[in-house]
Amino acid sequence: MELPDSAQPVKSRVLIIDDHPLFRLALKELLEGTQTLVVCGESETAAAGLGMMRKIKPDVVVTDISLPGTDGIELIKLMRAEMPELKILALSMHEESVYALRALRAGASGYVMKSEPAEVIAEAIGTMLEGEIYVTARFARKLVMQAIRSDSSGLGSPVDSLSDRELEVFGLIGKNLGTREIAKKLNLSVKTIETHRARIKEKLGCKNSAEMVNFAMDWKEYSAFKEIPAPVLANA
Repeated sequence: MELPDSAQPVKSRVLIIDDHPLFRLALKELLEGTQTLVVCGESETAAAGLGMMRKIKPDVVVTDISLPGTDGIELIKLMRAEMPELKILALSMHEESVYALRALRAGASGYVMKSEPAEVIAEAIGTMLEGEIYVTARFARKLVMQAIRSDSSGLGSPVDSLSDRELEVFGLIGKNLGTREIAKKLNLSVKTIETHRARIKEKLGCKNSAEMVNFAMDWKEYSAFKEIPAPVLANA
C-alpha cells in the first residue's frame, strides 16, 4: 500500500554539473536509486549550471572541478555567494591534496575523487546534508600531517601561492600545452593566458618560460597532481 503524498519522505534535490554526458547519466541513476535523493537538473557548463541553480534552487550541487570556461572552483564561489546554505560536492580526477582544500575554502561542503567507489558520492551527500564536511579519512590524515610539517618548518609548496585559475593554467603547462592550446581549452583569450603565465613565472621565481615549463612538467609528474584514470562509476 502506497503512502499518501503527504506521508512520502521528502527527497533532497540534486543538480549535477559535469561536461561528460555518460557520467551524468550514470550519476543520476546512482543517486535516484537511493531513497533520499532525486536529480532535479543537469548541466555541462558552469554558466548553464549557475543559471539552473537560480531557477530550480536545488538542495545539493554536485560539480566537476574541471569545466569548460569558468572552472569548478570559481563556480563554487559564485554559487555560495548567491545561496550561502547550498551544499556543494566537488568531484575531480585530481588528487585531493592539490584541489580539495581549495574547493573547501571556496565553499564546497565535500570533495570526492572520481577514482572512489560510486557509493562514496551518495555517502558524501548524506554527510553534507547533515551539516558536516565530507572528505576521505585518507585526506583528513594528510591535512593533519601537512599542518604538523608547516608548523615545524614554516615552509609550504611554492605552488600554494598560485590562485585557483593560475594553478589550472600551471597544470596544463605541465601537460606541455602551449598558450593557444590552453586558451582554447579554458575558453579564454590568449592575452589572458599570457598574463597568467607571467604571474606564475613571477610567483614561482622562475628565470624564464623554459624554466617554468620544466618546473610545471616535473610537478605534474612527481606531485600529487597526477590524474586518476579510473572512472568512479565504472561499476555502477
